[in-house]
Amino acid sequence: MALTDARRELIEKAWAEAWGQGDVDALDALLGPAYLRHGTDPLPQDLAAFKEAILSTRAAFPDLTTTIDDIVVEGDRAAIRWHSSGTHTKSFLGVPPTERRVEVSGATFARFEGERVVEEHVTWDPRALLSALGVISVGQD
Repeated sequence: MALTDARRELIEKAWAEAWGQGDVDALDALLGPAYLRHGTDPLPQDLAAFKEAILSTRAAFPDLTTTIDDIVVEGDRAAIRWHSSGTHTKSFLGVPPTERRVEVSGATFARFEGERVVEEHVTWDPRALLSALGVISVGQD
């Protein structure tokens, strides 16, 4: 039980510092040096690319808040359900600022080796973000 609680606390702390404050080096306590993040891109991100993605997201959405809704830790696995919201005030992925407030949600599935996460699989709908920014229309016939 203590290991489960320690892992949960480590996730919460690292996410708050990285996503909430932009201190991406806080992730070094959570993510291993060979960390890989699998998501919507065809190739996984390594730790440096993930840190850069957080910084560019926070630059485009300076009031970004990311909230962890649920964490389930079992053995060497963790499932994290989250949502983020912010106002698009700077260019993001080639999209000029829209001044729109957006919200996205998703889930991250992590695998620990020892003390650190070595791999994550992230699922979220990038179309929801593009729709909220007014770039595309979703669900209209």
